[in-house]
Amino acid sequence: MAEKILTTEFSEEMQRSYLNYSMSVITARAIPDARDGLKPVQRRVLYDMSELRLGHDKPHRKSARIVGDTMGKYHPHGDSSIYETLVVLSQDFKKGMALVDGHGNFGSIEGDGAAAMRYTEARLKKFAEEVYLKDLDKTVNFVSNYDESEKEPEVLPVRVPNLLINGSEGIAVGMSTSIPPHNLGEVVDLVRAYIDNPQMTTQEMMEYLPGPDFPTGGIIANKSGLAEIYETGVGKIKLRGKLEVELGRRRSDKDKLIISEIPYTMIGAGINKFLVDVAELVESRKLTDVVDISNQSSKEGIRIVLELRRDADVEKIKNILYKKTKLEDTFGVNMLAIVRGRPETLSLRGILKNYLEFQYENTTKKYQTLLDKELEKKEIREGLIKACDVIDLIIAILRGAQNLKDAKACLMNGDVSRIRFRNPGFEEEARQLRFTEKQAAAILEMRLYKLIGLEILALQKEYKECLKRIDEYQKILKNRESMNRVIQEDLENIKKEFALPRRTQLEDGKEAVYEEAPMEVQEVVFVMDKFGYCKVLDKNVYERNKETVDGEFKHVISCMNTDKLCVFTDKGNLHQVKLMDIPSGKLRDKGTPLDNVSKFDGGKENIVWMSSQEAMAGQRLLFATKLALVKLVPAEEFVTNNRTVASTKLQEGDELVMVRPAGDETEVVLQTSDGIFLRFAMEEIPEMKKNSRGVRGMKLAENEYLEQVCFPGEQPVILYKKKEVHLNRLKMGRRDGKGSKVRA
Repeated sequence: MAEKILTTEFSEEMQRSYLNYSMSVITARAIPDARDGLKPVQRRVLYDMSELRLGHDKPHRKSARIVGDTMGKYHPHGDSSIYETLVVLSQDFKKGMALVDGHGNFGSIEGDGAAAMRYTEARLKKFAEEVYLKDLDKTVNFVSNYDESEKEPEVLPVRVPNLLINGSEGIAVGMSTSIPPHNLGEVVDLVRAYIDNPQMTTQEMMEYLPGPDFPTGGIIANKSGLAEIYETGVGKIKLRGKLEVELGRRRSDKDKLIISEIPYTMIGAGINKFLVDVAELVESRKLTDVVDISNQSSKEGIRIVLELRRDADVEKIKNILYKKTKLEDTFGVNMLAIVRGRPETLSLRGILKNYLEFQYENTTKKYQTLLDKELEKKEIREGLIKACDVIDLIIAILRGAQNLKDAKACLMNGDVSRIRFRNPGFEEEARQLRFTEKQAAAILEMRLYKLIGLEILALQKEYKECLKRIDEYQKILKNRESMNRVIQEDLENIKKEFALPRRTQLEDGKEAVYEEAPMEVQEVVFVMDKFGYCKVLDKNVYERNKETVDGEFKHVISCMNTDKLCVFTDKGNLHQVKLMDIPSGKLRDKGTPLDNVSKFDGGKENIVWMSSQEAMAGQRLLFATKLALVKLVPAEEFVTNNRTVASTKLQEGDELVMVRPAGDETEVVLQTSDGIFLRFAMEEIPEMKKNSRGVRGMKLAENEYLEQVCFPGEQPVILYKKKEVHLNRLKMGRRDGKGSKVRA
């Protein structure tokens, strides 16, 4: 068969492919559905566990089996995402209501990872089984899986607003979702009230649902700002850890500040980071009243202990912890979900509206299915009761029929042509029979014990109960108020069985205020040796050991302790370091590698020039590169808060050779690797921006490069191959000239 080649515009194909990929990530991976509040992988894991019969009262099953089954049937995107989902669904410190009962190491709140899936086991929690997976066959639509070999639910028939209860976090292409978890009991109360009054305002809603309820507890410190978040679907929640003071029981015991609950954002590595931050605050003498810190957390809960000095200012310590550590943090809210196939930012009202529409749809399907079954039962029971009344006729038909087909035809249509009655008198009655097909089948399958008097009474009782249920189901389907009552009663039963007390405290906390004592401004000396180890020396120490310091250290810079150090490298980078971030040391201390206190990488770049920012102020800096490109740049160009910026633009194969303040110099000399010198006036070098390459300073031969740049006024004589070169004796030329050869 000949190959068919389609000609298309490359940009159009890339745009179309990227849009398809983006929508796939948004709708089928990262953003939850507004109806059941689940992402596809979460839905598939729960459904597969249901199919494997892993109920709360069944034995745990290996996680590897669950992951493999889910991947093979429903989610062919790798086992790591499936197992990670299974782990998160089991972690009660991440989910408002955990849905999976994990057995084994499923990670910890302190950031420990779960064991490999071959070691852990899992099953569904009763909450997931009852509230998320019940009535699957009566409610939601089923669709084909990825290879059309299986069927999977489009959504799960979740009976509570899962989007609020468990929240959701996900990053898609160009958008993300971040929905905080809420308390089950409060959400149920809100939904029941909203059903009665769909026009209620956000403030009225918040009487039932005052705010998020994080599983880690803690404090929401901006309660008054929650109304706007629920109104718009976006905003920021200020979270704080919970602090308690524990007084020493004896005089020898120290008072303790106990952190018993942490912000939700501190889950994982945030706890260790907090401990490190507190230790640094103690070392820097900002937390002078703390003498020891220990993490005594266990399965029972969080317990981080700070031992205090006697008569410590507890309020000051709290303010410092809130201001300087992640004990106070921000949770960004963006309540984005998929609504009818499209991503949409939802308000609290929008979430409730979508949830109720879903519940009405599911409840209608459920009770329509139940009604159809009861109508079928009613039809059969009517036939059986009627058959009991004419049981002699039925027996006569059965005795006279040659086969089942003839008997059924007689019962349904009164056809007696093939029935041989043994006793006369039944033919006319038999011709009047008009049972339905289902009734006829039930009569033919009826057992003889059903003719006992008590059994006939039981059949009549079942028929009456069936009529009662039919009436009830029809009322629910025809009357919205009846359906509302059913949904409300169902929610109330869920609340009674599964609701937990609120864990997160709500308040409008005072702003944490901490005024650092102003740093004493003093002159210091920055020193760095040839191995890249640096430190800050006291000015007096330097003055007493000036000769030793100047001889042992490659870089010696006098500056103020409030200043910044500017480091220019041959790769065209400018690294800035605050002097206060560089540790002070004694003369014989080894110091700290410059790499540790800045983004400078000693293995990939070399230092061309170093200066304090204050010393550079008002100067024009001369830049010269290996390919002899030169320019003057005002120092103000390098005043920035960024730790690393590009100090100049370099073309491929070029490097920065020199950066120096031009000062009052009127001339400059360029020297190449071949011993060519060019002397010209400084005024020929233009002043340019830092992101420019510069202009050509001199012409270079093939494989020749610029080696150094000198100022005759500052350094009139230099050594070149052990021969003195008097720069002032060099012939004056013009920039971009060839220069003159100086032989060694």
